[in-house]
Amino acid sequence: MKKSIWTAALALILLAAAPLKAQQKENLKQIEDYLNNIKTMQAAFVQTASNGNTAEGMLYIAKPNKIRMEYNPPADVQIIGDGDYIVYYDKELDQVTNIDYDDIPASLILANDVKLDGKKFKVSNYYHDAGITTVTIQYKDKGDIGPITLTFNNNPFELKQWSIVDPQSVEVTVSLYNAQKDIDLDKSLFKFKKAKSGPKSYNKGRR
Repeated sequence: MKKSIWTAALALILLAAAPLKAQQKENLKQIEDYLNNIKTMQAAFVQTASNGNTAEGMLYIAKPNKIRMEYNPPADVQIIGDGDYIVYYDKELDQVTNIDYDDIPASLILANDVKLDGKKFKVSNYYHDAGITTVTIQYKDKGDIGPITLTFNNNPFELKQWSIVDPQSVEVTVSLYNAQKDIDLDKSLFKFKKAKSGPKSYNKGRR
């Protein structure tokens, strides 16, 4: 009798798990399609960090690989990616740092060929309910690059937030507001222009 009960219970568990796995696969495909089909995006953002720092600004994206994050004072920082490299410009210090796309997990959202099939990107955490879908993604063959966690609203389905852990082990979360997709953006947004006096210092590396 006990064996029959156990067999029936196991069958119910397997039946319950199968649709969940299929649903997860479908949701991951939806994330792939969403990221790959973005042409342009403009949004206000609020950035918070686990060390207590906060900042606000505007985000601009043009696929593939173009990004501009314009921080409001007092942060006074620009991050501009033209498709070849990313510039981090601290206006207050008049300092420029070049960053390779391969050195930052957030470059994932700028690509046109995201496939969550475990070959290039692996999913290390996944959550889905009626309101949101959250997925943590990591480069499979780049152990020195930390994971990125993406949070999507489900209705309508849209990216609302991403979180990363920087090299100083500080968790940084960027939340998006009033996002507009597939609008015309001026190409000059993604071209870095140095201050007339020229930067006081120049660095090359990751931030």
